[in-house]
Amino acid sequence: MSMTDPIADLLTRVRNAARAGHTRVEVPAGRMKGEILGILRAQGFIQSYDSKPGQGGQELLVISLKSPVKGKNPLNGLRRVSKPGRRVYVGKEDIPKVLNGMGIAILTTPKGILTDEEARAQGVGGEVICEIW
Repeated sequence: MSMTDPIADLLTRVRNAARAGHTRVEVPAGRMKGEILGILRAQGFIQSYDSKPGQGGQELLVISLKSPVKGKNPLNGLRRVSKPGRRVYVGKEDIPKVLNGMGIAILTTPKGILTDEEARAQGVGGEVICEIW
């Protein structure tokens, strides 16, 4: 069965698992999902992720979430910005700052999938996929 918005599904599964206190979550694999998870790992929001074969030949991504420190979860919020029905594009001057720099925005640009800081440094705009804080 096909999914309308696999990125929103990834973000929802990670958000729900983090709020429920789970240490890991499995999602169907995808190239863009892997790149987003790589950014989340590099920014310290998740511990790690790995792929494994699933049922019916479908590959799965197993995401290890960080444990809460002093009752504070490192992943407070995830929000899908650009959706299949309403795409959100920004120029290099209009890249949003999430919580005044305390969070990150992930963009898909002509130079690949980048964080808001990387896109500003490289002088490119693109589609705002999501915001994470």
